[in-house]
Amino acid sequence: MAKTATNPNEMSFLDHLEELRWHLIRSTLAILIIGCVAFLMKDFIFDTIIFGPKKPDFPTYGVFCKLSKMLGFSEAFCGNEPLFRVQSRVMAGQFSAHIWTSIWAGFIVGFPYVLYELWKFISPGLYEKERKYSKGFILIASLLFFMGVLFGYYIVAPLSINFLGSYTVSDEVFNDIDLSSYISTVRASVIACGIVFELPIVIYFLTKVGLVTPEILRKYRKIALVLVLILSAIITPPDVASQIIVAVPVLILYQVSIYISKVVIKREEKQRRKDVKPSS
Repeated sequence: MAKTATNPNEMSFLDHLEELRWHLIRSTLAILIIGCVAFLMKDFIFDTIIFGPKKPDFPTYGVFCKLSKMLGFSEAFCGNEPLFRVQSRVMAGQFSAHIWTSIWAGFIVGFPYVLYELWKFISPGLYEKERKYSKGFILIASLLFFMGVLFGYYIVAPLSINFLGSYTVSDEVFNDIDLSSYISTVRASVIACGIVFELPIVIYFLTKVGLVTPEILRKYRKIALVLVLILSAIITPPDVASQIIVAVPVLILYQVSIYISKVVIKREEKQRRKDVKPSS
C-alpha cells in the first residue's frame, strides 16, 4: 500500500500496519473534533435535526400528505398532533445519547476526510493509470454518501417514525418511545442509506479486481431485485408504498453500477490492446 520516503519500493507487513494505524488515528481525531463541535450544538442537533422527523410540520409529511390526497390514499401523513412522546428511562440516558449522537454526527460530517485518509493509504499501491481514473473517488463517494444520508433522513426515517410511532394494538396502550430507541431508528435509517448509496463505488473496485463483470450483474439482476426488496422491507415500515419508495433508487443505483462495470471493462481492454501493440 503506502510507501515511505526511506524505502519507496517496498514495505514490510508491520510497516503497513504502522501506516494504517496513523491513518486511522487521524480519521478518529477528525471525527472526535467534529463531534465536539456537534456536542456544543446540542439544541440544533436534537431539536432541529434528530427530532425533526417527529414533528408534524416536517417537510416530508407535507409532500406525502399532498401526494396521498392526490392519489386518494390514506391521509396518515396529514396529522397535526405529535405522533408519540419520547422519554428517557435511564439515569445517564440523555447524556449518553448526547455523546454518541455527537460522535455519529462527527462521522457523517467527517466522512469525506475519512475517505481521504483511506485513499492516501491505498492509492500508492495502485498503478499510475488507476490513480488517474480514480481521481474523483473522494468527491463521488462523498456525494453518493451524502445523497444516501439525505434520502434516509427525509424519506426512510419519516416513513419509519410515522408508521412505528403511531402503530397501536389497542387504545389502552400509549406509545412512550425510549430516547435511545428513537435515535437508533433515525441513525439506522441515515447510515444504512448512506452505505447503500455507495454501491456504484463498491462495484467499481470489485470490477477492477476482477470479481464482478457486467455479465454477472445482469445475470443476477433478478436475485438483486429480491435482495433489494428484502432490504427495503427491513429498513422501512411493512407497507408496499414505503418499500417501493426505498427500492426504486437502489435499483437505479444497481443499473448505474452495471454501466460503471461495463466502462471499467472497456477501459481495461483498451489499455491491454495499447500494451500489446508495441511488442507486436
